[in-house]
Order: sequence, then structure tokens, then C-alpha cells
Amino acid sequence: MVDEFLTHLEKARDQSPHTVKAYRRDLGAFSDFLDRRHGRTDWTFAGVDRLVLRGFLGEMERRGLAKRSAARALSALRSFYRWMHVHYDIDIPAIRSIRTPRLEKRLPGYLLREQVDRLFAHAEALAESDDLDAVRDLAMLELFYSSGLRLSELQMLDVHQLDLLSDQVKVLGKGRKERIIPVGTRASLALRRYLVMREPLVKLAAADRHAVFVGRRGKRLSPVTVQRHMHRLYDAIGANGMHTHSMRHSFATHLLDAGADLRAVQELLGHASLATTQIYTHTSVERLKQVYHQAHPRARK
Repeated sequence: MVDEFLTHLEKARDQSPHTVKAYRRDLGAFSDFLDRRHGRTDWTFAGVDRLVLRGFLGEMERRGLAKRSAARALSALRSFYRWMHVHYDIDIPAIRSIRTPRLEKRLPGYLLREQVDRLFAHAEALAESDDLDAVRDLAMLELFYSSGLRLSELQMLDVHQLDLLSDQVKVLGKGRKERIIPVGTRASLALRRYLVMREPLVKLAAADRHAVFVGRRGKRLSPVTVQRHMHRLYDAIGANGMHTHSMRHSFATHLLDAGADLRAVQELLGHASLATTQIYTHTSVERLKQVYHQAHPRARK
């Protein structure tokens, strides 16, 4: 039944491979829990009740998993049971009534404007040598900051999705949702320069000719490789604690700081809910509070 449900997600719902993989992992963990709880494998999903669900969430907590992991697993179970209700008439009220763990609100890490300036100055200095990696890394950095792409969106980007005549990029985001995002002038120039150097690489045997960002053998860069190259740039300017996604956070925060409309930023980021985008308004407010307390003569004790 789990396999049938996952096939439904992939084929009928056109969910992303990342979503299907996460659901497979969470439903597998739940099945393993039921095996251990019953001491056998002849249980049924129809026999699950509130105590079983609480026991599963309790086990995840004892294993030290984050509340977000528990909330994601519970979301996978709810989707699975909704599907079973439609296709197998299995209805478990406890699934609907169980409370999702309360999640702590975390403000996203982002770079200050002066850090961004130093980061690009460093990347541009490296790229002056015409080294392939340096030119490509500058193009990736520019695109991350110019368009606010997710790591997976940039890493899976194909050449046909780039339109440098119109300075825009078409990406396939979460939930297979397609969106078109502007590409800034500097990012466009960096990409044009890199694409010229990319041409000989994609003519190599077994090269990924559609991939935008490739290595010296013409193969599409893996997510880990993209992360490693971005972290090298961060480390060079002392931006400790930042990660690849920080450029996306910086993109959104700096747009809102400059007065951009929240709905427009939501569209650019590809967020399904405005509430997800609103976290960046909190970031801006916190930054303003910090500036206020540092600068106002009667704000400090």
C-alpha cells in the first residue's frame, strides 16, 4: 500500500523526487515502529489509534529528532491516510485529531549588505584569472543572489531554462510548480562569460549537455559540490555559520529592506503561503531594532 501511494504521488500528483523520497523514509520509519510495537508483521494500518501515534511521536523525540522532523512525518501519515480513505475506505479519526508538534520559529540566517559586497569582490577577484571553477562559482553566486533560487533549483537548471536575451530564468520549484524569475544584469554577464567556457566541456564524451553548471568533465555538479564551492567563498570572507541557502535568505531580506512588496517577494521565492514569506519581515524588524538600540542615545541602559 505504501508503494502504491508513493507511485500515486509520483505519477498522478506529479510530486518532486525529494518529496517522494521523504515520504518513503517517513512511512518506512512508521512501518518499522509498528513491527516493533506488535512484535510481528501481520498488523494493519487500519488498526492504528491515538496511542500508537503518540508512541511513534514519542519514539522520535527519544531518538533526539527535531520537532520539524516529527511534524514532517506526521504530515506524511496524514497524506497517506487521506489516500487510503479515498481508495480503500480506511478512515482513522485519530490521524486527523492528533496535534502537530509546536515548532520553534527560527529566523533565517542572511548576509549583511557589506558582507555581500565583500563576498562578490572576493569571487570577482578569483574569476579574473579565467579559472573555470572561479568563473563558474561567480556565475552560481550571482544567480543565487540575483534570483533567490533554491539549491536544488540551481543545481538542476538546464540551458533551455535560461533566457539571457530577456534576462530571466524559468525554474521548477517545490511541488513541480513552475515560475519565471528576473536575472540581474551582473548575473547575466557572469553567466554569459561562464557559458562560453562551458562549451568545450559539454562536448566531451558522456557530458551532461543540458546542464548549466558542470564540472571539468562536463558532468552536472552535485548538490554537495555546489555547497562546497559556496562554503569556500563564505569562509574566505569570514561569514561563519552561513550556508548555501543563506543567499536565498539574503535575496529576500534585502528586497524587503528596500521596500519590495511582500506578495511580489512571495512570487519570486515560489512560496505557496504568504506566511512562509513573512518570516523575512521579522528578520528585517529584528535588524532595525538592533540598529535602533545601537544608535539611539536613550535606547541603551
